[in-house]
Amino acid sequence: MNNRPFISLTPEIVLDALDSIGLCSDGRLLALNSYENRVYQVGMDDGPPLVAKFYRPERWTNEAILEEHAFVDSLVVQEIPVVPALKISGRTLHLFDGFRFSVFANQGGRAPELDDSSTLEWLGRFIGRIHAVGAQASYFHRPTLNIESFGVEPSKYLLAHDFIPTELVDVYRGVVKQSIDGVRLCFDRAGDVKKLRIHCDCHLGNVLWTGDGPHFVDFDDSRTGPAIQDLWMLLSGERSDQTRQLSDLLAGYEDFYDFEPRELYLIEALRTLRLIHYAAWVARRWNDPAFKAAFPWFNTQHYWQDRILELREQIALMDEPPLMTM
Repeated sequence: MNNRPFISLTPEIVLDALDSIGLCSDGRLLALNSYENRVYQVGMDDGPPLVAKFYRPERWTNEAILEEHAFVDSLVVQEIPVVPALKISGRTLHLFDGFRFSVFANQGGRAPELDDSSTLEWLGRFIGRIHAVGAQASYFHRPTLNIESFGVEPSKYLLAHDFIPTELVDVYRGVVKQSIDGVRLCFDRAGDVKKLRIHCDCHLGNVLWTGDGPHFVDFDDSRTGPAIQDLWMLLSGERSDQTRQLSDLLAGYEDFYDFEPRELYLIEALRTLRLIHYAAWVARRWNDPAFKAAFPWFNTQHYWQDRILELREQIALMDEPPLMTM
């Protein structure tokens, strides 16, 4: 695994890295919206632009990255619309000057219209197909989405590294403990739900819509977890709105994969874990200049007051009955 900081990843290194695997650029380089990794659209001398992703140092092992590539390749075999890493000289993961990188086809598209029932049903069908493949094998080098890794450990990190203003530390400690207790109760209510390989970050930014329908991008966060994780992130609005959206998604989803209704108990619990994990994710990257520029409000009192309020709202929501399908 490499450990060179991103600040030393210059445009020249990006172009030289591609040249090292036989891809000759015309010099056009466009940084794409990505904080975790560094991702560029690169113009090519011969053919359409490609996308080069340079992996954040020390995040994933080589084995974990290749495991994700293999999962996406297995989806391609089933003609599921995803964007795989290109195999060049027999490899999908490359190393240049201390940086690991992969290359992808440049896929355009727009965000799907989630107010449309047919769009949601279409998305549900493809997520169901992804999960049907995800259930056929297991990850060995990628972690599991669970309470410890997404709630307990991230909250301990935040409290141990002085990110929370002193006057709010005790309040945050109490609220996050109550939140995690609520999460545990939700998981207890759901029981022993099945875990499988999932996308895990299935928000609108990772679903692109074209004239042929949706395709899914960026499986970088893929790990083992409950199926509902890839569904709840597409829900929004009031409870009645979310009920309708979930029913539309499942109408397509269950054409290809059985949904366990007990997982509905996990929706607000997983949302709570994501809020805790997200704050710790920013904190862990705080030495990266890109994060200070993108999240200037992170270390402010107002930011942490909002996070405390969010968690209090989640505590109340986790006490409510779960969403039901129509």
